[in-house]
Amino acid sequence: MTALNVISLLGGLALFLYGITLMGDGLNLVAGNKLEVVLYRLTSNRFRGILLGTLVTAVIQSSSAASVMCVGFVNSGLMQFSQAVSVILGSILGSSITGWIVTLSSVGGGSGWIQLLSTTAITGVIAVIGIYLRKFSKKQLHHHVGDILMGFAVLMFGMSAMSEAVRPLQSSETFLNLMQNLTNPLLGLLVGAVFTAIIQSSAAAVGILQALSMTGAITFGAAFPLLLGIGIGGALPVLLGALGANRNGVRTAVAHLLIDILGAVICGGVFYLIHAIHPFSFLNRTVNIVEVAAMNTAFRFVMVVTLAPLIGLLEKITNFFVRSAPEETEQEEAVEDFNKLEDRFIRYPTLALEQSHEVIVSMAKCARDSLMEAIALLGAFSPDGFDRVDEMEKLVDHYEDALGSYLLRISPTELTTQQNENLHKYLHSITDFERISDHAKNISECAKEKADKQIDFSAAASHELSVLSAAIIEIMTITIRAFVEDDAALALKVEPLEELIDDLCDELRSHHIDRLQKGICSLQDGYVFNDLLTNYERVGDHCSNVAVAMIELAHDVFDTHEYLDSLKEMRNDAFNRNYEEYRARFAL
Repeated sequence: MTALNVISLLGGLALFLYGITLMGDGLNLVAGNKLEVVLYRLTSNRFRGILLGTLVTAVIQSSSAASVMCVGFVNSGLMQFSQAVSVILGSILGSSITGWIVTLSSVGGGSGWIQLLSTTAITGVIAVIGIYLRKFSKKQLHHHVGDILMGFAVLMFGMSAMSEAVRPLQSSETFLNLMQNLTNPLLGLLVGAVFTAIIQSSAAAVGILQALSMTGAITFGAAFPLLLGIGIGGALPVLLGALGANRNGVRTAVAHLLIDILGAVICGGVFYLIHAIHPFSFLNRTVNIVEVAAMNTAFRFVMVVTLAPLIGLLEKITNFFVRSAPEETEQEEAVEDFNKLEDRFIRYPTLALEQSHEVIVSMAKCARDSLMEAIALLGAFSPDGFDRVDEMEKLVDHYEDALGSYLLRISPTELTTQQNENLHKYLHSITDFERISDHAKNISECAKEKADKQIDFSAAASHELSVLSAAIIEIMTITIRAFVEDDAALALKVEPLEELIDDLCDELRSHHIDRLQKGICSLQDGYVFNDLLTNYERVGDHCSNVAVAMIELAHDVFDTHEYLDSLKEMRNDAFNRNYEEYRARFAL
């Protein structure tokens, strides 16, 4: 081969890899980013997991991507290790689909008008349609379909370039001798593994082998050990994807390598053992591009069928190599929540947003608990309770920092309208939940001041404050429940209660002034009492903000103030009915 041939080969490989990526990403976007969600929700059964792993990999055109997703699922606690192993087995089988797509490049065209049916002509037509959809259509779905078609065309052109680049090898004695040496199983396996590890794509490695088979110099005896090695080398991207994962995530990546090694050892060992007893006559026969694809699929199918019943054993072996540290047997719930914000999910917005929602729910519950603890301190103050409120406030701050950074990293990705709306809602909500925890901390400080200065509210003030506290707990409960269940109808009940809380605060201030004038309450009591009313009122405001963000989900930009003004001006029947129900329930 000349230097030009080498450059052409590398260029063809680059086009091949880019075509696979483009086509896979387009297919994934057409599917609406639902494949990843389906993958981790429907893998409770090992056989279902294998099937889903196969289908998802066939769509996204990358077993490494599917396996790396599994690493992320296990790392964040969404998927059990045994479930991930079944999906990995399926992804190994699904990766052979690319080889069959590549076989289309071998279709000839004949002469005359028959040439229009050749792969070259069809690929050209597909490329033209793809670029038209990509550049001239205004619909996002058409853009993704165009990406799929363009990806297919680029893949085909890359395969054609590689085939042309290696064509001179069919008359090269050096190459023929090398292929003869690769009939040595160990050497062939090593070459296949190292080459695949370098280019980090088993699909591309199989594609190059298919291109080489078109020279007529690749025998079955050389192709089989190369395919065994290609399977092992394909585990490297998954191992790299596990960097930074917890021990369960690392186990998942190691399991991928273990499956590939065991599959190669078992399939290769049985094959060559039978060959030693009864020599196969077809080992010296050359293989074509279709036979390479068939051999690759058959090898992976046998591997999956053989190892599927041994998932439990694979789990034990992997646990032996990657052992748990004693300090990792128990983890705090908050740490587990933060693990759900997986970097690997950023490119899959559906997953990333769903995980964010779960973590926000935990954040909201933490803010609620801190508020309830702070209110309880007003009746029975304790230093331990005060410290718990302080710790929860700091934890909620940590939640906001982690979620805010994570959500902002999602925003540059391509989002559907619904995903974009959810992103805005979440960004609004985490700020309000954080502010609620701040007010809970303020309430606990009021309780501490009340205890330190031995302030006793009058019976009337204590009763009124208990009614207002019950209303605050109620609005917080409704808000969190509406957010957890994504219930906009329930969110509509928040604003009437928030207005009642505002009215109650005004009444309590008025009553307190009357008590001050009558000498029932002191001025010192009044400072603490007013601070409590201010913080209660602010908690209601932030609950209202969360509810409004849910109700206004259909808008690209939340105009909270305009919505609240219009809502209070209209005072429809439902609003008035809810308000009166709350007024009767929380009567002073």
